[in-house]
Amino acid sequence: MTAGQYRFRQAWRLQCCVWAGLFGFAGQAIAAGEPGKFEFTQIRMGVPVAIQVYADDELLAIQAADAAYARFRELDRVMSDYDPDSELMRLCAASPTEHPVPVSADLFRVLERSQSLSERSEGAFDVTVGPIVNLWRVARRRQALPPSDAVQAALSKVGYQNVRLDPETSTAELLEPDMRIDLGGIAVGDAVDEAMRTFRERGVTRVLIDAAGDIAVGDPPPGRESWRVEIEPLGAEPDRRLVLELKNCAVTTSGDASKFVEFDGVRYSHIVDPQTGYGLTRRTSATVIAPDCITADSVATTLNVLGPERALELVATMPGVETSIETLDEADQFTTTQSPGFAEFLAPAD
Repeated sequence: MTAGQYRFRQAWRLQCCVWAGLFGFAGQAIAAGEPGKFEFTQIRMGVPVAIQVYADDELLAIQAADAAYARFRELDRVMSDYDPDSELMRLCAASPTEHPVPVSADLFRVLERSQSLSERSEGAFDVTVGPIVNLWRVARRRQALPPSDAVQAALSKVGYQNVRLDPETSTAELLEPDMRIDLGGIAVGDAVDEAMRTFRERGVTRVLIDAAGDIAVGDPPPGRESWRVEIEPLGAEPDRRLVLELKNCAVTTSGDASKFVEFDGVRYSHIVDPQTGYGLTRRTSATVIAPDCITADSVATTLNVLGPERALELVATMPGVETSIETLDEADQFTTTQSPGFAEFLAPAD
């Protein structure tokens, strides 16, 4: 399963954002000449989405947050693979499409970004992995390893090369029968970016959005140079936590710290390799810092599949992207592999 799957997201610890409840709002009185701090939390795309805002006007902060959550809801109706009436599922139901199908700008944008990453990663990221995702969802419910013939049958329906996009007409074609697209590894990141866009359009720039680990930050809080975000790769001990100082960028951590299953003594991650059809059996976690959240979300998933060496090769080709990859071997020994610029975002040790 993709690491971004809506209902199986890993919620990473966020030091700078205190949630106000599942459907909450908290505000701080505005002192003369100082912005107030406002916090919101709602469930969107099956995960808690926490927003922290600094603004001079409480009503503006509330209205901007309402618009951001509405954007999440709108995109969920487009890209959910749980809703049979979503635009995405209607497209999948038509596979193989007899002719190009017009799709919305939102769906086309995410499909286009997905295809680009699939090509760059040589298939390590592949949104046509839906048949495999469904197979492992059943396996989790039944607590039974999928039969090998079922895995092979599902794999026969997977292949990003069988998606054809036309940017001039904004159309999509699925070329093989029974294709199913799963945007779980990219859609939440895109929604975070779109929500951040709604704030900026309203002149609210001091914002942090955390969609269960897909995090975007704007301008830093008053009197500070950055937002501080704390992450726990692989559920590591306190002394292995990373504290990042970020502004106007995004970060995602993807791994199997809590989402996995065990069959016959083998641990299978919820992150599925699109080329084998099985969940990763090596312990791995990837933190990605990127200019936008759609990149951080999708690349974090991809790097876990690639492994540290190939992951660094991919990141080196992506301007503005940095990563820290944790692996844990059978002897419970951690290995950290970082891209050259990642250390620049680490907060000084207390």
